[in-house]
Amino acid sequence: MAAVRVRADGYVAPCIPTLAAKPPSEPDWVHEIKHDGYRLIVRRDGPVVRLFTRRGYDWTVRFPGVARAASMLYARSFTLDGEAVVCGPDGVANFDALHRRGTVAEAVLHVFDLLELNSKDQRPFPLSERRAKLDRLLDGSYSGIAFNEHTEEDGAIVFGHACRMGLEGIASKRLTAPYRSGPSRDWLKIKNPDSPAMRRAREGQF
Repeated sequence: MAAVRVRADGYVAPCIPTLAAKPPSEPDWVHEIKHDGYRLIVRRDGPVVRLFTRRGYDWTVRFPGVARAASMLYARSFTLDGEAVVCGPDGVANFDALHRRGTVAEAVLHVFDLLELNSKDQRPFPLSERRAKLDRLLDGSYSGIAFNEHTEEDGAIVFGHACRMGLEGIASKRLTAPYRSGPSRDWLKIKNPDSPAMRRAREGQF
């Protein structure tokens, strides 16, 4: 499959996980926390940093802490995929704090994929290679950006932990898969039915 075209300003349409009732049990999958936040594609080209929403709107001004952290990473260029989140003292995402008007300086981008690095398209490579490069890129402490850790533990156990913590759920991803924009069955999302995000959905809220 041909790679989806990159927009002139660096925006790439994100990969969209498929909703699943339970995590996969096969050995070539990993699992990570699914945060209740805003999906962002972060593009840096030299000194210029842009933050794009899932649909491609420029929200750089809205999240200055994320943009500042991206400007400090040691690379000429990169494109990151992640979720902007504001967490409370208990470590659980506070969507209301993120959704307020104006800038959200305390938002942190939890990065889970690397689409481009130093002018080289990373999307054709398997997730395992992309994640390893991303881990090296984010090595160090950058307030405003964090590496979204994954685990190879049994997905059902990971999902149970996420539900007990009151989190939105988990994302399960196939380690051997390339990155493809649009709906994908190589990425699955398993949602906690009692999470604030699911309650908002049932009540018809944002």
